[in-house]
Amino acid sequence: MPRHCTACGHPEREAIDAAIAAGESYRTIAAQFGLSPSVLTRHKAHIAAAIAHAQSVEAIDAGRAILAKIAALEADAKRLQDAAERAGDLRTAIAAVREMRGIVELLAKLQGEPQEGPAVNIVLSPEWLAVRAAVMGALAEYPEARARVVEALARVGA
Repeated sequence: MPRHCTACGHPEREAIDAAIAAGESYRTIAAQFGLSPSVLTRHKAHIAAAIAHAQSVEAIDAGRAILAKIAALEADAKRLQDAAERAGDLRTAIAAVREMRGIVELLAKLQGEPQEGPAVNIVLSPEWLAVRAAVMGALAEYPEARARVVEALARVGA
């Protein structure tokens, strides 16, 4: 049965997390909160996971807010179109339809629909992949040289 993180279950976890994030030494934090430095070393990974989760939640919330605004714009355009059609004002009705088309295009872009224009498909040959793997393998014992080769390949788009 896996053990639970002592720092995660600590009543002052927020203060512990803040101290770790502020860069305080683990010994100081451990002494202050009655934990061991090794517990804090392991707990640091939990902080990173919590931050990543919080960022993804914030991104989802931001996305929902944007979609709500787009839905409100769509409702406004539809309302204006209906009013213009009832009044016999076809120019305004057509303008409202044009706005709704723009909203649909925006939603398509947000959902990652295919973009208009030319597309570039890059196909890496098996031969190139084999050469790249052989070069990187040969350079494994020479990290500085390997890093320079990786930089050079990145510059040429390989």
